[in-house]
Amino acid sequence: MDRVAIIGASMTQFGQREEWIRGLLAEAGSACLDDAGVSADAVDHLYVSNMASGEFEGQTGVPNALAHDLSAVPAYTARIDQTSSSGGAGVYAAWQSVASGASEMTLLVGGEKMTHRSTAEATDVIASLTHPVEYKHGVTLPSFAGLTARRYLDKYDAPRESLGRVAVKNHKNGVDNPHAQFQKEVDLDTVLESPIVADPLRLYDFCPITDGSAALLFCPESVAREHVDEYAVVSGIGGATDTHVVHERADPTTMGGVVNSAEQAYEMAEIGPDDVDMAELHDMFTILEFLQSEDLGFFEKGEGWKAVEDGVTDRDGELPINTSGGLKSKGHPLGASGVAQVYEIYQQVTGDAGARQVDAETALACNVGGFGNCVTTTILEGRV
Repeated sequence: MDRVAIIGASMTQFGQREEWIRGLLAEAGSACLDDAGVSADAVDHLYVSNMASGEFEGQTGVPNALAHDLSAVPAYTARIDQTSSSGGAGVYAAWQSVASGASEMTLLVGGEKMTHRSTAEATDVIASLTHPVEYKHGVTLPSFAGLTARRYLDKYDAPRESLGRVAVKNHKNGVDNPHAQFQKEVDLDTVLESPIVADPLRLYDFCPITDGSAALLFCPESVAREHVDEYAVVSGIGGATDTHVVHERADPTTMGGVVNSAEQAYEMAEIGPDDVDMAELHDMFTILEFLQSEDLGFFEKGEGWKAVEDGVTDRDGELPINTSGGLKSKGHPLGASGVAQVYEIYQQVTGDAGARQVDAETALACNVGGFGNCVTTTILEGRV
């Protein structure tokens, strides 16, 4: 089977944007096509990763509207909604459309418009993905994060400061990302003294509410060289779900969807965790970076916090994690985040990451929905 290549990528400025969802999607989609030098009328399939444009701004039908805005008619269009892992699910759908032979040129655009809503309103929209019984009792993702963080710290005798160091590291990385919402370093004292949100997690343990969009262009590898000299191939990809009700999990510090999706991706790529040069993980909360780094097999269970303490995951460490700044610094526009993660690893394996560049031939992105309810893991290899 001809492998699937990514030949173009783009990312808008993340943060508080004046544009609404259609404008954000068109900005990224147009820039991605320009990056690859491909015209819109060459697009066979157009996918939009988006969780809640209807809930956030009353806008539905965004994929067909985007086809019109980009002049990509009559491309087949579809919206991909998998909560906060909509972006990763979109990557999977775009890969499938090309790998199956149904499309020779597939454009994926992920985006969300959120900042016009209050924090309480945005949190309520996001919390609607939880089980109805848990939701009825006021459960939100921040509360799950706090409970899990407390469990992890107690179970593995990890210091509270280790979570703060994730935030410090990712903010430092975000300084060199021109698209990041926050391009400013923070020190450990600032993180540890910020207001408590869900004990033991404080304000700086959480990602911001964000507007933004990102895009990727997929085609068969045999076609890639017709358009570009440098590209990346999707060498491995996997998707999985975990229990909808978090309290049904045997161990809340293990994310089964991460474990299972990673196993699929590693098997397809014919590699293991030790072969990954850098990774983008879904740090919606700082505790998630520990959980994913362990469940992906990078570190033994309960050892992820030590890797952060020892500088292993720094940009100049043995396994750089979240060179983009992660969701923590870069921002988290729900439907765009998984696409932006793959944008970052694409930039890294093609050598175009600028000041963020690390030595990477093989890179991994893990996009998580809810609190591990659904997960997509993607592995890219550079062709330069």
